[in-house]
Amino acid sequence: MEETPVINAHNKEEYPPMHTCEHILNATMVRLFGCPRSRNAHIERKKSKCDYLLEAAPTPEQIDEIVRTVNDVIGRHLAVTISYMSHEEASKYVDLSKLPEHVSETLRIVRVGDYDACACAGAHVKNTSEIGRFEILSHDFADGRWRVRWRVNEAK
Repeated sequence: MEETPVINAHNKEEYPPMHTCEHILNATMVRLFGCPRSRNAHIERKKSKCDYLLEAAPTPEQIDEIVRTVNDVIGRHLAVTISYMSHEEASKYVDLSKLPEHVSETLRIVRVGDYDACACAGAHVKNTSEIGRFEILSHDFADGRWRVRWRVNEAK
C-alpha cells in the first residue's frame, strides 16, 4: 500500500511509517540499553539515521536483538494513538527533557500501543501493521555515539 507523504509546518515531507518506526526503535534502545532516546535523528522515506549515546558499540548479537525486537513490536499490530495533555500530566508518561523552551502548555502525546509514549508533532500511521519490515543498513560507533542507519520495507 503506497503511503501518502505528509508535509509538516516546516515544509518538510514526512513519511508516517518511518516516523512511527523511529518511536519503536527509540523505545527498544531505551529498554535494551538503558540509554536516552535518540539524540539526533534524520528521518527520510528511503533511509533514516539515529544517534544513541552508549558506553560501547552494540555486539552483532545485540544488533540482531534490536532488529528482532522492533519487528516483533511492528508485528503486534499495535494501535498508534494521539492524545493531548498538560506538561504536568505528560511528565508522568514521557521524558520532556528534549522539549523546546517555549513549547505550548498542551502537548501532543503519541502512543504506540503499550510499547512507547512520546511528545511528538510528527505524522504517524494508525497501526503498526502499516509500517513494514525494519532493517539496519549500517552503523558505526565513535566517542560514545552509536549511529545507526535503517529503513523499513513497505508494508504489503
